[in-house]
This record gives sequence, structure tokens and C-alpha cells, in this order.
Amino acid sequence: MCTESALPGAPRVRQRGLSLIELIIFMVIVSVGVVGLVSVIASLTRGSADPMVRKQMMAIAESVLREAADQPFTYCDPADVNAATASSTAQCTGGAAASQDKGGGALSTPSPTNETRYNAPQFNNVADYGGFSKLNIDDITGNFAMAGYTASVAVARAGGDFGLADAGAALRVTVTVSHAGQDDYSLSTYRFRYAPRAF
Repeated sequence: MCTESALPGAPRVRQRGLSLIELIIFMVIVSVGVVGLVSVIASLTRGSADPMVRKQMMAIAESVLREAADQPFTYCDPADVNAATASSTAQCTGGAAASQDKGGGALSTPSPTNETRYNAPQFNNVADYGGFSKLNIDDITGNFAMAGYTASVAVARAGGDFGLADAGAALRVTVTVSHAGQDDYSLSTYRFRYAPRAF
């Protein structure tokens, strides 16, 4: 509030202070700035755990991929009586259709079909992992479940990728891990049948 002197010879005093309109505009500008700053900080804070989740996805994918790739890649199932002597998939018990190559069929189930990752009889060949998928993935003993993480394994013949006459002489193993709110993470490796009777 400002007052002016009514005396004719008194010096004029300049008005000082802010008007109500100027004060409201200032408050609006400061409020918009604070809201913008808080929203940026909130999004950074909300995303701060994402690197840990992504790193966990990478570790799970690497672990399952290594587990699958470390299995024997033989003509026959290692439990087959002919596994140590077979020189082709046709010499497996039950012929090529019962071999680890499934006679050229899809590699989406273990052979024999009663094998699992967790219970006896367990997966014992690279191709057995084809089609495996597990929500809340855990280790091979069934312990240490990772809540919210899903791992799935795809196995495909890849001999043609390397110009090999036998497409089944190499396999491409791909492990995909997913978690809510994240992009899927995939790792792939190739496994060659360099020792078809070693298990």
C-alpha cells in the first residue's frame, strides 16, 4: 500500500513494492519450475533400480545359456545304449526320429519327453532345452527363485548358417529373459557336434 503526501510543497515519494498481479504471476512461474524439477527427479528415482533389474536379466540369461551349452551334443540321448557307438542318428535306439535330432523335427521338447530340468531324468543334451520356459526362474536344483523373471530357451538347427551339409551338425541356442516393465533380453550361442559320442 502506498500513500502520497497531500502537501503541495512536499517531495513526491515513488511507489515501492509489488502489485497483487505481479505477485501471482511470480508464484505461478516458480510453481511451474518446481513441478518440472520434481517430475524430473521422480522419473530418475523411479528408474534408478532399472540397471539392477537389467543386470539380473543378463546374469540369468548367461547362466541358463551356459547350463544348456555345457550339455553334451551327441547323436543319441546319452542314456541310449547305442550312444557311445552310434556313428549317425539312424543308429540310435528307435532310429533317427528318437535321436537328439528328432529326425529333423522341431527341437521344442526333450528327448525322451519325460526329461526335465529339475527332476530325474534331467536334461542331458543341448537339444533337450528347446522349448524350456519357466516363470520365476531358479537354479537347476529348484532353489533361489527369481520372482518376476521368466526365462525361455529356443534351440534351432544352425549348420546351414555355417555352410555345413548337415543342418543338425550345429545348434543355435537362444535364451530370452523377460521382466515386467523391461524389454526382453536375449543371448545366443552356437554349439557344434564335434564329439558326437562324448558325454
